[in-house]
Amino acid sequence: QSICKLQLCFALVNNSCPRNVRSVSSVSALYTVMTGAVVMTMVGNLLVIIAITHFKQLHSPTNLLILSMATTDFLLSCVVMPFSMIRSIDSCWYFGDLFCKVHSCCDIMLCTTSIFHLCFISVDRYYAVCDPLHYVTKITIPVIEVFLLISWSIPIFFAFGLVFSELNIIGAEDFVAAIDCTGLCVLIFNKLWGVLASCIAFFLPGTVMVGIYIHIFTVARKHAKQISTGPMMKQVGSENKMKVSSKKESKATKTLSIVMGVFVLCWLPFFVLTIIDPFINFTTPEGLYNIFLWLGYFNSTFNPIIYGMFYPWFRKALRVIVTGMIFCPDSSTLNLFPAHT
Repeated sequence: QSICKLQLCFALVNNSCPRNVRSVSSVSALYTVMTGAVVMTMVGNLLVIIAITHFKQLHSPTNLLILSMATTDFLLSCVVMPFSMIRSIDSCWYFGDLFCKVHSCCDIMLCTTSIFHLCFISVDRYYAVCDPLHYVTKITIPVIEVFLLISWSIPIFFAFGLVFSELNIIGAEDFVAAIDCTGLCVLIFNKLWGVLASCIAFFLPGTVMVGIYIHIFTVARKHAKQISTGPMMKQVGSENKMKVSSKKESKATKTLSIVMGVFVLCWLPFFVLTIIDPFINFTTPEGLYNIFLWLGYFNSTFNPIIYGMFYPWFRKALRVIVTGMIFCPDSSTLNLFPAHT
């Protein structure tokens, strides 16, 4: 009863890679979890996209960044995750060499684009909380367009340039030749590019983000103290307005810092592994690599859930979309913001 005899990705091809042999129950469980993640990522981000594009009230500079990030996460769930799922479970690539390269490019590009967006969202929050008087003049639609141009163009050039120039495997050619077989699609980083790619895609923008959020929190705390200990003013109305807007900004900042915290927790293990792997002669177990990669993908699943939990406007928009009220005339002009929060 040698059930575990070697299975190949392509039975009739001479140089075929071996296929992962798993029990039917473990294959079913893996496909269920991963398909669930793909569908949730797709649906969740699609709802964010529909909400922000449909409702006129949501057409703000900040939401334009959030819309673009949801588009990034949605594309990841369509173009990258389904193929990665099959590769992770079977450890086989059935879609040809060219698509392997394109898939790797899209993978790097979309993940990098996502963190660039988070970095610029933190800049937006910085002005909203630390310089609220000039926020409207500083964070304008043209400024957001520049943010978006940078968030998309740098990752595109970086990902496609790196993968198609094969700079990432210089010095690791012997290892690549040793593992080469038909049905393999892995992205190998040499020591230099393991460090460089991780810094460009994660550590540099991540550090900027953490620094900005720490600064925002100290300023927000100072504001809160000033408001609570400030002298009783005659203009109760204007003070209330200040309290309300300060409360609103700190809540929005808290939400976005949770988005950032989740991002760091999801992607940090993967990028640390990317740096370490070439220094330990690529001995990382395939299973561990896949767990960290999918933990990174799950970040795109969590983002819309975080919006749903923390943004009342998103919950209200969701109700309108799900109940079909979105098809009513004038639904795009509905008021999604509670009177005072």
